[in-house]
Order: sequence, then structure tokens, then C-alpha cells
Amino acid sequence: MRRSGIRVGAVLAIAIGALVCGLVLTGRGVAAESEETRVIDTVKAVFVAAAADDLGKFHAVTTKDFYAYDNGMRFDGDALMDAIKKQHAAGYVYEWNVTQPEVHVAGNLAWITYVNKGTVKRAEGTEQVTWLESMVLEKKGGKWRIHFVHSTRAAG
Repeated sequence: MRRSGIRVGAVLAIAIGALVCGLVLTGRGVAAESEETRVIDTVKAVFVAAAADDLGKFHAVTTKDFYAYDNGMRFDGDALMDAIKKQHAAGYVYEWNVTQPEVHVAGNLAWITYVNKGTVKRAEGTEQVTWLESMVLEKKGGKWRIHFVHSTRAAG
């Protein structure tokens, strides 16, 4: 009787230990996944801001010293939004999408690479466009903000 009690107790202790260990590991995985999702959501938020020419929303997801490399040029601060607004005024409509994201988080720093598969609509028609993009983000005040963007049109 004592012998089976030890076995049952040992098995129960091992099972509880495995369950607790699994929950801890799963919790870490969920936290990391959650941070990755927040990074992707921040990228999507900057796309929404740019599509709406909304400088306030743009500032809400970028750092004060934000800059971008796009279309073969460097854009400091609000210059990227100014360029997009000019394109909108000329009749261009952009659709941007985050596909195949790879997110890396290290403390308050994150970087993401992704394929931006979208469209450019203008009077002549709609063109399917693919860009290869990367961003560096900083976590400030518990919120991810984009510090740097690099965008290159994919060959094709």
C-alpha cells in the first residue's frame, strides 16, 4: 500500500510539475507572440495613417527622430507623409499589406522584415506592386514606435 502511495504521489508530483512547466513555457510563448503581434499591428497602423494622410496617427506610431529610405531617397520626420500626400493629391491610391512577416524582439528594440504586397491605383489603372521592407521599432512607454523604415520595390 505504501509502495503504491509513493508511486501515485511521485506520478502526481511529476504530472503537476510538467503541467506548471508547460504553462510557464506556454506563457512565455504567448508573451513573445503577443509582442510580435503588437509590432505587426504598429506597422499596419502606420499604413492606415499614411492612407488617410493623418499626421496625428502617424506621430502616434513613430518616434520623434523617425526617418525612412524609400524610392531611393531619405525622408526625415514628416517628409515621408508629405510625399505620400502629394501622391494622393495627384490621384494615386495605395494599398499596403504586411505578408510573410519575420519579427524579432530584444527588450525595447524590435525589427521586422516583410513583403508588402499591394496595389497602386491611378487614372490609367491599377498595378500590383510588391515591396521588400524592413522597420526598426523602439518600445517607449509600453508602446511600439517606428524609428526607421526601408522600402525597396521588388524585382519582377
